[in-house]
Amino acid sequence: MRLDRLLLSAAAALCLGGAVQAEELKFANFTPPFHTINASVIEKLNADLSAATNGALTVRGYHGGELGAGPVEQYVRVLQGVADMGWGLPGYTSSQFGKTMIAELPGAIPADKPGYEALWAAFDKELAGEFPGTKPLALWTSEPNIMIMKDKVIRTPDDLKGLKIRVAGATAADVATALGATPVQMPINQVYNALQTGLIDGVFTGASTLVDFKLDEVADALILGAPLGRLTFYTVMTGSKYDSLPADQKAAIDKVSGMELSKSAEDAWLVTADKAMEAARADAKNTVVDLSEEEIAAFAKAVAPVVGAYVASVGGEAALAAMRGQ
Repeated sequence: MRLDRLLLSAAAALCLGGAVQAEELKFANFTPPFHTINASVIEKLNADLSAATNGALTVRGYHGGELGAGPVEQYVRVLQGVADMGWGLPGYTSSQFGKTMIAELPGAIPADKPGYEALWAAFDKELAGEFPGTKPLALWTSEPNIMIMKDKVIRTPDDLKGLKIRVAGATAADVATALGATPVQMPINQVYNALQTGLIDGVFTGASTLVDFKLDEVADALILGAPLGRLTFYTVMTGSKYDSLPADQKAAIDKVSGMELSKSAEDAWLVTADKAMEAARADAKNTVVDLSEEEIAAFAKAVAPVVGAYVASVGGEAALAAMRGQ
């Protein structure tokens, strides 16, 4: 083969290699791939980011703690670059996310206001400092918390006195304490065994966990209507990784994250919760209690002091006002 043809072939190969070369961003997921997070955030990020960069950036989920076990350590894994992206609950490291967790308090956000809108409304001025070293890609809240119990049917705050209730973080612990229960903080992936063995009597969390963590298999009583707040979630990216990308790729990440990705996650949580409750009501083994207005009022009275006390403890008055759109 002539030298000029060899040079042309080599140049073509280099161009082709550059065209198809893609960078894969690692997304740490401590839950199984059937969890709601996968389709609503991980797969959506992959599809949208790949399309926005013509395949230059893709996202791959590493599920079931493949990049390191333990939900509590997710933020640190992203911060240290073990993963490029990851998701978690602020409640697992409550002291870091004091103001962010205001969104979890009963009545902090109006019932008809999406949680993701409230969180982003407060982010720039009030919450950004709680996410050091990372770029938040999504912030959202769950469906309203309910009581998921084993062998206990709850209708009044007195029914909770002395019971061990799993909570995700400090705000829910304050709520449980105000209701006379003993809060037990643990990651959600430990709740199944804790309920099954009697280590706890119940859990304050969203109905989506009945499916996402199979709590429907070990719980038999569901109490709806009490003002127990909701959970908050984040998806973050390693800040140094984001900063190292070329401008067009950073712009693509900006485009596919933020409000749009947060809405995808929150909407998916609500859909999962609705389907879970529909199945739970159809299961004869379950006792499902829809509290009356009078019963709800008794719970509301018991937890009323919690919001003001918590907000004051974290200096979160401005954050709460921003979340409420005030």
